Amino acid sequence: MDPIVVTSTEAATGKTAVSLGIAQLAKAAGHSVGYMKPKGTRLQSATGKTRDEDPMLARELLDLDAEMHELEPIVYTPTFIEEAIRGREQPAELRERILENYEKQADERDLMVVEGTDRLSTGGIVDLTDSDIAEMIGAKVVLLSRYDEAGDVDEIISAAEQIGDDFAGVLFNAVPDSQLDQLTTDVAPFLENRGIDVLGVIPRVQELAGMTVGELADRLGAEVLTTDVSTDVFIERITVGAMSAEGALTQFRRTQNAAMITGGDRSEIVTAALQASGIKCIILGGGFRPTGAVLGEAEKRGVPVLLLQSDTRMAIDRAEDVLQSGPTRDPETVERMGQLLEDHADVDVLLEE
Repeated sequence: MDPIVVTSTEAATGKTAVSLGIAQLAKAAGHSVGYMKPKGTRLQSATGKTRDEDPMLARELLDLDAEMHELEPIVYTPTFIEEAIRGREQPAELRERILENYEKQADERDLMVVEGTDRLSTGGIVDLTDSDIAEMIGAKVVLLSRYDEAGDVDEIISAAEQIGDDFAGVLFNAVPDSQLDQLTTDVAPFLENRGIDVLGVIPRVQELAGMTVGELADRLGAEVLTTDVSTDVFIERITVGAMSAEGALTQFRRTQNAAMITGGDRSEIVTAALQASGIKCIILGGGFRPTGAVLGEAEKRGVPVLLLQSDTRMAIDRAEDVLQSGPTRDPETVERMGQLLEDHADVDVLLEE
């Protein structure tokens, strides 16, 4: 079979769960399956080493005996990027490293599933975007996308043009019920008429979409400032309040199921966030407590407010790391995604020889 590269239009589209779900479906069908993530971007530090946890889960689920550096040849850290800018990372050498490890994993396997990064531009600094890698190994590219509004189609068309002949199609994931009719009735036919195959529309399943505010607070070690406000609501993404109140309100109204992060001293941003129905939680950094009036309004609207002692920049990084690491590293989640792919995606097209 042609190898498959799974990439996405943005972060937190369920790329790991989908990649491993496809791999497990192929394995269940009797095929020998390999996995690789050429550029590690979701990084954690463990035993003195910085690495991406996604290949660790793949190794467990697919019974792979490869070493971590073989599954993940490049650790795409900020330091790596700085070294590349200084000319200390050579694209030709990096390309050879990826190809050598890929061929080692692909040897005598029916299918290779290659997990890409959160954006098509990642890796461009060393000429190793997901599109570059797909071309190098002769893979077809599956583009993962969410769908919250019609404007999201622009990103898909742009991505398809960038990927070119290797583009297999777009797979919509975690689509809310409110958008299913428009997506299937209007958007999918529009894309098909533009030569973009729609490989499936996977509906939003709450337990796979993110985590509750309570779980987020526990993972962050945050103090919950609001009383008698439920923390059972699910959060799927993070948005940052770092602009004027007017600009913030426009941004917040386009966001769904989000936690908004800003400094505790930015009361005007918090007030704007409370006016947007898609903001389900507010996280304040810097240890600054908001005024009683702001907290009272949050409690009136049923929006939990969390407080972190770390500065706002660190709070953003921590919250994004926690949310993005969420349920996708759970084997049960990957199994559930496999079921969703069987029910709502054209898996035969992905696995055809």
